[in-house]
Amino acid sequence: MGFFDSEIVQQEAKQLFEDYHSLMQLGGSYGKFDREGKKMFIEQMESMMDRYRIFMKRFELSDDFMAQMTVEQLNTQLGQFGITSQQMFDQMEKTLERMKSELEKQS
Repeated sequence: MGFFDSEIVQQEAKQLFEDYHSLMQLGGSYGKFDREGKKMFIEQMESMMDRYRIFMKRFELSDDFMAQMTVEQLNTQLGQFGITSQQMFDQMEKTLERMKSELEKQS
């Protein structure tokens, strides 16, 4: 069975995409959130990033050709912006840390 034939993989990919899309829509109103709302948003983003990192690691560790092609496509796309997937995750973590720091200053 191929990597993408797995119902678990398909469900996780679908859930990650839906969660990411919802968080991005919600993030547009981040400035209007109260302190607790901002804290919850940051926690949700951190959780989603952890799930995404694990999901991508599964791709990297798979021998499946399509999974390897997906990793290569992501690396190629990120490479066009001059970054690696690790740099992308690092930058997202820095952004979330900065958001947490700003939140702490408000208290």
